[in-house]
Amino acid sequence: MKRRQISGSIVALVTPFKHDGEIDLAALRRLVQFHIEGGTDVLIPCGTTGESPTLSDDEQRRIIETVVEAADGKIRVMAGAGSNNTHHAVALSRAAEKAGAQGILSVGPYYNKPTQEGFFQHYAHIAEAVSVPIMIYNVPGRTGSNIAPETIIRLAQKFSNIIAVKEASGNMGQIMELLRDRPEELAVLSGDDYLTLPMMALGGDGVVSVAANQVPRVMKALVEAMFSGNLAEAQRLHSTYLNLFNLNFIESNPIPVKYTLSKMGLIGETCRLPMVSPSANAMAKLDAEMKRLGLSKAELAGAL
Repeated sequence: MKRRQISGSIVALVTPFKHDGEIDLAALRRLVQFHIEGGTDVLIPCGTTGESPTLSDDEQRRIIETVVEAADGKIRVMAGAGSNNTHHAVALSRAAEKAGAQGILSVGPYYNKPTQEGFFQHYAHIAEAVSVPIMIYNVPGRTGSNIAPETIIRLAQKFSNIIAVKEASGNMGQIMELLRDRPEELAVLSGDDYLTLPMMALGGDGVVSVAANQVPRVMKALVEAMFSGNLAEAQRLHSTYLNLFNLNFIESNPIPVKYTLSKMGLIGETCRLPMVSPSANAMAKLDAEMKRLGLSKAELAGAL
């Protein structure tokens, strides 16, 4: 399978907070090291999993700078820089590039429901404003509107720095059309852990993963098994960790993943409002799954 410029196991990185709600920069640096050791291919701070709607522009800049510094050239850093205000999305993208990000993840404008031409113009403004690679993020369940395959293809054909899409529509028919018709250099990445295997079987290029926060070595091994054609090993890993993939969304992301990371000793559990701690029922299910997988301690997180 061909390797495109952006491919493999890409983590949608959580943002650790202290009990008082301030960013825990020390924990953030530990997470970066955890992913370097775990083989993650790309870090994406300040995405939805990083609670980007609750971050100020200054906090976003500091997080990106910290991750870039901690990565020290050992792992690629892209940065979430999306907004439903095109002017603000451009400003965030420019600031992320200035902070050292080697690429931008830009979510489709949410709530205001653009037309397909509106999506095109939104991303055109961003592509013209920065020189780093851009990954479009299509997640209709969060944004309320869908970026059609023909719009993504049109953008990739028009702008050389639009080189990837994180596809989290869950619509396999749409995803298959995109994989069939895409330009040669456009990477199509799963935005859902549980669809990594089927999307890669159809020609996808990897995953932007929530579960990679907890099990970076596992997600790396899964995508590498698919790249090498070892379907049996990929199926084994997929089946073993499918419950975790699903439980990470038992309540709104990133509530479950931050809870498990706190139990693994990697970060504190704190989310920013309106995100709150998981319910007792969710905790019980997550605790049981962590016990089954042996994820009660951080040093076990890479076990296959």
